[in-house]
Amino acid sequence: MKHLNWSILVVMIFSIPLFSIAQKEKEVKVKMEDEILYGSLISVAEKSKAPVVIIIPGSGPTDRNGNSMMIQANSYRMLAEELAEHGIASLRYDKLMVGKSKSDKSEGDLRFQDNVDQVNACIDYLKKKKYTNIILIGHSEGSLIGMLAAQQREVNKFISFAGTGRSIDEVLIEQITAQSPGYTEEVKRILLKLKKGEEVDDFNTDLASLFRKSVQPYLISWLKYSPQEEIQKLEIPTLILHGTSDIQVSEEDAVLQHEANPEAELKIIDGMNHIFKAASENREENIQTYLNPKLPLHEELIPVLTGFILE
Repeated sequence: MKHLNWSILVVMIFSIPLFSIAQKEKEVKVKMEDEILYGSLISVAEKSKAPVVIIIPGSGPTDRNGNSMMIQANSYRMLAEELAEHGIASLRYDKLMVGKSKSDKSEGDLRFQDNVDQVNACIDYLKKKKYTNIILIGHSEGSLIGMLAAQQREVNKFISFAGTGRSIDEVLIEQITAQSPGYTEEVKRILLKLKKGEEVDDFNTDLASLFRKSVQPYLISWLKYSPQEEIQKLEIPTLILHGTSDIQVSEEDAVLQHEANPEAELKIIDGMNHIFKAASENREENIQTYLNPKLPLHEELIPVLTGFILE
């Protein structure tokens, strides 16, 4: 059977920057009810009057820079630094149990709302710092997280970046079928039970990295959300952004989000992949970009983002 490569599924269960004088990065602590998030705040010349983006990370153990054990791309760090060159401040963070954001919680304690609570804490932090123009950029899994946070807190704009337009069970079935079709029926069976709120005891050990018992409560809490339903609820300016070379989330997902919220702006960048880099649609070549932290962002990305944020 074809070797399983779980490292670039949507679900991954668990150089020195040169800034201009007008920019300043500092590490910050964002207090939650019982825990602390560690992050990096890049302020710009206008300080609190400037727009500020919160970069909401994707799935798995992704840190504030967009890196994990399987990915070394520095995408979030590059994004923050380049936005700052255009007068846009940013806050990016290590989510709980990642990087410096330690937690007493175990994997089995985590629920999808915990991700939303982290974003809410970041929004509250920025408001206390007198920022008034707050924009959420939700990447991949962070897209749905951002949609929910934008309903629970007042923010100015929302950017869905490479987010799914379907519930996560549909996306997982599609991805696993593409990689290892021999597991499709079993995965469908597992996800059907999880979607009903039932945990699963019997499954192929090859699937343990995705469906181990400790992560099933998290998946159950995630499966109840539909990105189309949630983005439809947003009444703030929204940008749906995707790349044609994304091998993790399809362009169809961006279209589905837009169909649910036709007032949103839809932008598809030719040749951009899931981690914001220029890449071939060839799978193996595309994956190599995930391991190159020096590879720059796609040249069209920053103009698209600044155009939406600053308009």
